[in-house]
Amino acid sequence: MPPGPDERLRRLREKIAQLPKSPGVYLMKDADGVVLYVGKARELRSRVASYFQDGADLLTSRGPRIAHMATLVEDIDVLECDSEVDALLKENRLIKDIQPHYNERLKDGKSFPYLEIRTGDDFPGVYVTRTPRRKGVKLYGPLLQASAVRDAVNTLQRIFKFRTCELEISEDDPQRRFFRPCLLHAINQCSAPCADRISRAAYAEDIRRLRRLLDSKQSVLLREMRQEMEQAAAEKRYEHAATLRDRIKAVEGLSLQGDVRTDVQPEVFFVDPTAGLDKLQQVLGLPQRPRIIEGIDIATLHGEESVGSLVCFIDGRPFKSGYRRYRIRTVEGVDDYAMIREVIVRRYRHAVNAEELFPDLVLIDGGLGQLHAALEAFDAMHRAIEAEGGQAARPAMVVALAKREELVYAQARSTPLRLDRNNEALRLLQSVRDEAHRFGQHYHHLLRRKRTFDEDVATGRRPPRTRGSRKAPPPPSES
Repeated sequence: MPPGPDERLRRLREKIAQLPKSPGVYLMKDADGVVLYVGKARELRSRVASYFQDGADLLTSRGPRIAHMATLVEDIDVLECDSEVDALLKENRLIKDIQPHYNERLKDGKSFPYLEIRTGDDFPGVYVTRTPRRKGVKLYGPLLQASAVRDAVNTLQRIFKFRTCELEISEDDPQRRFFRPCLLHAINQCSAPCADRISRAAYAEDIRRLRRLLDSKQSVLLREMRQEMEQAAAEKRYEHAATLRDRIKAVEGLSLQGDVRTDVQPEVFFVDPTAGLDKLQQVLGLPQRPRIIEGIDIATLHGEESVGSLVCFIDGRPFKSGYRRYRIRTVEGVDDYAMIREVIVRRYRHAVNAEELFPDLVLIDGGLGQLHAALEAFDAMHRAIEAEGGQAARPAMVVALAKREELVYAQARSTPLRLDRNNEALRLLQSVRDEAHRFGQHYHHLLRRKRTFDEDVATGRRPPRTRGSRKAPPPPSES
């Protein structure tokens, strides 16, 4: 029989007591492992505990929908994050991907906005947009507070006097001097490049100063604005002080942002898989467009429950039947390179023997060291077969994609490829890499949970399962 409500709450509270006191995202699951709800927390332990305390009145505080959801929760997973901003961005991404039944917000296609500087124009404009351009722009974001960001842009415009209009302004247009500028120029908030009131070089200097400010933590600007606010308050100019207070709050809102490279919103930067494959063929110098791509990743925590994952993409889309999981057998401790070599041998030993076909592209999650480890494994298999008088095959192309710099390391190239962040080839490689990482982490967490359960049974912290009780699903089969 399934456990009663008291037993369920006791078990959940025991798990919650072991949760970290750090920012992160929590996933509440039912008895079948289906994610019911995804939420974010500044402190995971206290936030998750608030759902299951004796005095919690979820019906009043959260409504009947969440109150009912809490009665169905059988398990809780958490993902730790570096900050509350990271947690909010990860929550948004997970809700859009999983579509949990009890989440009402963020399930639509609406994305976070970006601050866009159109650097490709003669006189770059500055805009807050949810549909940024792919080329000729400098992006900041995704930004978490759209209204605060618009207020911040108004504040910064008073300082740097950049334009926010959509006019096409060309430096060599002689008719500009006859153009009448808008009201923003009259109130000294825009330098009016549309009416030839500022040179291109002077305007470019203003934009350069703006970018330098946005790339910093805005500490100098905020300190000056606070001093001005305090002085205005001391002089009893309270309306001006209140205006400055609102501007300070708006500028502070700019710090609540993610990173364009790491916090990608696929719905904003959609890439056609066919275009990505064509670009891959071009940048890697392949004889034909790659159709089959396999991505490999290693998931481990201090060398424990280490696993390798392999995902397969055909024509730029996931092919789930080609996914494989590998529990690391021969490597002790933390040795990412040795784990990669083991996975390569176990996956491609038959392909090296020409007993099956290689994919068109093998992608390793990592940098130059991980690429060398994979190539060493292929070379070792190749030499072993040739030593026995056989004919060994080699993969067409092996590459590695480093996470932070997003550099592409390819075999037979002395330097890495640095592709534009919106390059279709890079976006496709990122999709494969991220899917391999997700797939591997899921298996790794399953094994860690199983080990924790076995340790609890061995130490008597929870009873072993008896006949008739609900059995935990076995870990996935290995290749």
